Amino acid sequence: MPVKKAQLADRLAERFGVSKKQGLEWLDGFIDEITKVLRSGDKVNITGFGVFKVADRKAREGINPKTGEKIHIAASRKPRFTPGKVLKEAIK
Repeated sequence: MPVKKAQLADRLAERFGVSKKQGLEWLDGFIDEITKVLRSGDKVNITGFGVFKVADRKAREGINPKTGEKIHIAASRKPRFTPGKVLKEAIK
C-alpha cells in the first residue's frame, strides 16, 4: 500500500518530536526546494539516496493509435529520479 504525503509527514513529525503540522511544513518545504532547483535546470544530488534531474525530450512525430494519423508531439521537460547505491541496497 502506498504511503501518502500526510502519512509521510506524520512519520517525520514522530521521528523528530515535532507536531504533525510542522512535519507537513518540513515535507512541503523539502518538495518545494527540489522543485525550484529542477525548474532552474539544475540537479539535486542526495548522496546515497539518488539524483533528481530534468530530462529534455525533443519534439517528434507520433501516430494517433485510434486513427493511425501522424501527429506532432511537442518538446517537453520531464522530471527523473535515479536511485543511489545505498537506496538500491536497502530495498534488495
